[in-house]
Amino acid sequence: MQASQFFDLQWSDFIVHAPSAEGIHSLLGAGETIVNDHIALRSFATPQLGLDALHPLFAGLGFAMGDEYRFRAKKLRARYYQHTAAGIPKVFVSELLLDECSEQLRGTVLKLCERVPADATLDPGFLASGRHWDISFEVYRGLLQESEYAAWLAAHGFRANHFTVDVNALSGFGSVAAVNRALTAAGYLLNTSGGEIKGSPAVLLEQSSTLADRVEVEFSDGVQTVPGCFYEFARRYPQADGTLYQGFVEANADRIFESTNALAG
Repeated sequence: MQASQFFDLQWSDFIVHAPSAEGIHSLLGAGETIVNDHIALRSFATPQLGLDALHPLFAGLGFAMGDEYRFRAKKLRARYYQHTAAGIPKVFVSELLLDECSEQLRGTVLKLCERVPADATLDPGFLASGRHWDISFEVYRGLLQESEYAAWLAAHGFRANHFTVDVNALSGFGSVAAVNRALTAAGYLLNTSGGEIKGSPAVLLEQSSTLADRVEVEFSDGVQTVPGCFYEFARRYPQADGTLYQGFVEANADRIFESTNALAG
């Protein structure tokens, strides 16, 4: 699989779980191509599914690993990957550190992970394969009490939880603030945790995001409406050498994670 095919596969899956995405495309693009800055993926820190296990998959697609980040309150570790060829979106991938979670959550998650085939991560398509297990809404709500991240991943499985519009490449919008105004005027709900705009030119990155679309998910005890996927917007600023900053900012990302919070909005 080529990197372009990987992102096409992710997009086809993403728009099912973020129904507002195509409308946002039309609103911001006005007929022009929307450039994707990055996608974000979630996983559990197990030997089979964690960041280190996924590394060969990304390397095989031509990505090189960038910086690593730590979100202590959310018990997450993350890193990003940048392709060796120009013009290809980045991948931000995170994992829930199960050793830092309660014994109950850890036991629940490990049972779910047992349902994933041992060789699943050999195929890049795995990262858009969704859920490999049955789960009840009661178990989902139990996970939600401790970790929004765990609950979302248990409900949705492996897929991009957001795509990101490259605001630098939008000809009709000169700032994240202008994008936010257009979104709000069109009725889209924004993640306001830490303010509508996370970051600043001083940290070389500004970001905002919608709240995750509510989507129907089939649990073993019935269909329920829960947060699905969302859209992010990022503007990057030049470094001292004149090139645009390509990394991420922990404080920004910490708030962006909250776009899927079940009680947000």
